[in-house]
Amino acid sequence: MKKKQRIDIQSEDASTPPPAGDSPSAPEEPGREASDNLSPAASPETVPVDSSPTGTESEDDLLGKLAAAQAEAQGHYDRYLRSVAELDNFRKRKDRELAESRRYANHQLLKDLLAIVDNLERALSAAQDGDESASLREGVEMTLKALLKVMGDYGVNPVEAVDRPFDPSLHEAVMQAPNDTLPDKTVIQELQKGYLLHDRLLRPAMVVVSKGSP
Repeated sequence: MKKKQRIDIQSEDASTPPPAGDSPSAPEEPGREASDNLSPAASPETVPVDSSPTGTESEDDLLGKLAAAQAEAQGHYDRYLRSVAELDNFRKRKDRELAESRRYANHQLLKDLLAIVDNLERALSAAQDGDESASLREGVEMTLKALLKVMGDYGVNPVEAVDRPFDPSLHEAVMQAPNDTLPDKTVIQELQKGYLLHDRLLRPAMVVVSKGSP
């Protein structure tokens, strides 16, 4: 009887299932645990690529913008060229004005010296008409020649008047006189000499102009 009871106990132990934690675990496959721990939120999302032309510029738009940019650049370049030309013209004009200012810097001084020339010429004219000594006349004549030479070195030259057609830009008519041998409005007498400073009138010549017969 005792032996039979032991056998029954062993059979009961064999039929009783082991606890959940005490059962031997089966071998795990490598990499399985890592893949099981990935949640759906952690997986990378696939972003769809929009291959449609919506929102992009067409080739015609790009060419139009390029043409506009080239036109603007050409406009800037043209303005630059105009500025360079204007600056060059300004520099040349200033150089001419400076050269002209230097050329005519002695205008007023030389004009004032003309009064001395007039007095010397009158003295010579009076010496020819009177009984003045020859030495006085010769001295005044040498002084006049020296003064005219200095003035000529500075560009002062007399205006040609007698037997020339009347030129209002060079001559100042103080009277008219009948004359049948010369054309009308011809200078027949010079009362006071006129002078030029280079090509600029320093003083007009005071003249008598012919008047043709009616």
